[in-house]
This record gives sequence, structure tokens and C-alpha cells, in this order.
Amino acid sequence: MIALNLYQVDAFTTAVFGGNPACVIPLEEWLPDEQLLLLARENAVAETAFFIPQEDGFALRWFTPEIEMDLCGHATLASAHVIKTFLNYDKDSILFTSASGPLKVTFSGARYVLDFPSRKPVSATLPDVISRSLNKQPQAVLKARDYVLVYGHEQDIRDIQIDRQILDQINLDPGGVIVTAPGEQCDFVSRFFTPQASILEDPVTGSAHCSLIPYWSEKLGKKELKALQLSERMGTLFCTDNGERVLIAGDARTYSAGQCWI
Repeated sequence: MIALNLYQVDAFTTAVFGGNPACVIPLEEWLPDEQLLLLARENAVAETAFFIPQEDGFALRWFTPEIEMDLCGHATLASAHVIKTFLNYDKDSILFTSASGPLKVTFSGARYVLDFPSRKPVSATLPDVISRSLNKQPQAVLKARDYVLVYGHEQDIRDIQIDRQILDQINLDPGGVIVTAPGEQCDFVSRFFTPQASILEDPVTGSAHCSLIPYWSEKLGKKELKALQLSERMGTLFCTDNGERVLIAGDARTYSAGQCWI
């Protein structure tokens, strides 16, 4: 039996039971992919992050209970929180290598600032399956990794209902469906849905903001934006458009720390 340290962190929130929960498992070397996926399934949260030390930082990977992801914001933030809080890390930033290239996380007080690639969405046609799954149709449709469905008002986003039986007829692996609108108390709001996933609505989706930030920055004519993800758990993201990169900042809170055995 091998004992592994296991942390669960709520990301993009200042209080436990808010934001998006991620599990984080530090490793000395990679386990077989099948074991990483089994661990993610056992943890039963949207994402489990695994990292191993490297000479200049850490190599980072993310798994849902179903697949390995190409990019995950909240689990990257959670990983940085674990490294800073539990691994006696004394530098001002962390460099991760990942499937999406180098990702830098800087510490800004109690907040973590993620330096991620920009994925500006372009005009697209909405698949009929997604259209039929929605109780209200968007004003505009765009796409990068994810479909970005734009609505006119924050209340539209709060009122969105998804017919899961219909939505699950499409596979967007590894993407999802973002619904977004201007915010009432912030610059923009959003929600995120993943067809065929065990967790349909992701509470707070950092990687979705790789597309939301460049869209709303251009739309609103500003580089600094505050965003809310309107899931039941809620999440707050502080965003900056830097052209080919975006900055996504948020807080984190430790929910649990322990061990698992495999």
C-alpha cells in the first residue's frame, strides 16, 4: 500500500463550502494514468490535480472523474494554495508546466493570480442539441474550447435551465457550454455546463475565463474586470486582459487535509 497526501481546497472563495472544490495530491513521480483517473473518480469532485516537483517548479495535471483535462483554473489555484500552505514554499510565485504550456501563479497577499493563455472566442453556430437543451436562447454564440452563449441580462443567466437528457446527447470533450451576460454588481456573470459529465454544472470555472475575459474586455472597453460565477456555491474572480495572456485571481480555503492509500 502507498500512502498519498490528499487535500481538498475550495477555490475562488473566501469561505469553505463556497467556490469550487478541488482535490490536490502531491506526488514524487507520476503514477500510471489509470491510477490517476481512479483517484479522481474516488474523490468525486469536478477536478483532482496532481503535481510532481521539477527543477524550476512543478509539472501539473488535472483529471475529472471521466477524463484528463487540458486546462483547469480552480484546481491550479488549489494546487498553488497547497504548495504555499503545506509544503513550506517560500518564493513569490510558482511555475507549473502543463498540457497548456507554462502557467505561472503569483501570490498577491492572500490572493492567487493565475497567468493563463487567452482563448478569444469567435462567432459560431450553435449545435441543435445544445439549442434544444436550453429554456432560453442566447443573443450571440461564440466558441473557443467552449461554446460561449451571450445573454442580455444577469437574470437570464440565473434563470437558465438545462434539459440534461438532451444536452448529454453531445460530447464536447474537453469543452463545455458557458452562458454569460453583463453583471449587475460586477462586470460580467457566467455559468458553466459540461455534457456527459458526472457533475453537470461546474461551480466556478477558471479556464472558461480564458475566453470570457477577452470577450468582455473588448465588449466593455476595459482591461480590469470583476466576474461572478452564479452557481449555487458562487465564485468571485478578479480578471485582467493582457492580450495573449489573461490574469485570473481569486482566494482559496482549505477544507480538509489527510491521506489516501492505494
